[in-house]
Amino acid sequence: MFATQYAITRKMMRSAFVPVAGLILFSALSFGQTTSIEGDVKGEDGQPLRGVWVKIDRTDIKGAYKVKTDKKGHYFHAGLPFPGTYNVSLEVEEKIVDTVSNVKPGMGDPKPVNFDMSAKKQQQQALQAAVDKGQVPAEVERGMSAADKAKLEKTIKERQAQMSKNKALNDAFNAGRDALNAKDYQTALDKFKAAAEMDPKQHVIWGNMADAYTGLASKTTGDEQAKNNDGAVDAYKKALELKADDPAYHNNYGLLLARMKKFDDAQTELKTAAALDPPNAGKYFFNLGAVFVNGGNYGPAEEAFKQAITIDPTYADAHYQYGVALMAKATTTADGKVVPPPGTAEAFQKYLELKPDGKDAEAAKGMLAAIGSGVQTNYQNPDAKKKPPPAKKKTTGQ
Repeated sequence: MFATQYAITRKMMRSAFVPVAGLILFSALSFGQTTSIEGDVKGEDGQPLRGVWVKIDRTDIKGAYKVKTDKKGHYFHAGLPFPGTYNVSLEVEEKIVDTVSNVKPGMGDPKPVNFDMSAKKQQQQALQAAVDKGQVPAEVERGMSAADKAKLEKTIKERQAQMSKNKALNDAFNAGRDALNAKDYQTALDKFKAAAEMDPKQHVIWGNMADAYTGLASKTTGDEQAKNNDGAVDAYKKALELKADDPAYHNNYGLLLARMKKFDDAQTELKTAAALDPPNAGKYFFNLGAVFVNGGNYGPAEEAFKQAITIDPTYADAHYQYGVALMAKATTTADGKVVPPPGTAEAFQKYLELKPDGKDAEAAKGMLAAIGSGVQTNYQNPDAKKKPPPAKKKTTGQ
């Protein structure tokens, strides 16, 4: 009896294993099934886009595939796992320009996913026009889902709010510029402060605000002047935080620091300006020399003007100021003769050569006379136009 029961049990177990084995085989066959996606790609000009990538990313489980379009702008990718859900994206010049999401290809023919950038461009232009006008045209609205319409309406509201803010910002800034040009510095300052409250990330606002403070400082004295100078310093610092590579800010800030007798800091700013703007470095070194002269430091001033001349040999004012700096080192003999350092006379002569009618021409001549150097008299304004020679009279034969 025990043997019979054992045989029956083994027979029942064999019967139970048969459907399980069939189920495992069926699952293995299902796992090996694949599907495909294909499509045509057109550019903004309506012509086929050749050699661009189409990326296919599986979203239900991890998987990424890509294929290039052929010379007709067509692509085809087979062997994609089935079933699956995919996002199909068009990549042009290493940028994703369009995506079709939640694509579920079947087992039969390839799933078509086309990209038409000309149609997309027209759609974007229509949407942008709707945003700019503040209303959605009926033909645009008809092709939109409720979610897309709500999103567009939100964008329109945000756009209108931004446009209103931009108008107020531009109005305040332009009013400040007009007041600054009219030397109404307090009005200019008020307008720039209002603009900065609306958008504190605009470096040009802070730069102009610094100019307004500087203008006010030039018209005030004592504590009020110091307060305006400090306001200008803060404004320049904020402008430079936003645009540290602007040589004009460094130059103007350096000149302000020089007026405040902060010569070391002024020198740093002017040297920075020269490094940022090599073609105009002569101007910045000239300003640096002026800073040293104002501080009574003629030695460093001499070097700064010399650098300005080296950079721009036609910089007339730099030649004159170089001569003045050299004169500060002149000595006087027992009989009262002035003996300047070498190069002094040449500096004044060069100024007169470049600017014979310049504002410092008489002073340069006076300096040359003081050091006993002859003044050349054949200088001519290089900008003066030469008169053409008189035309020869035509003679007629008799």
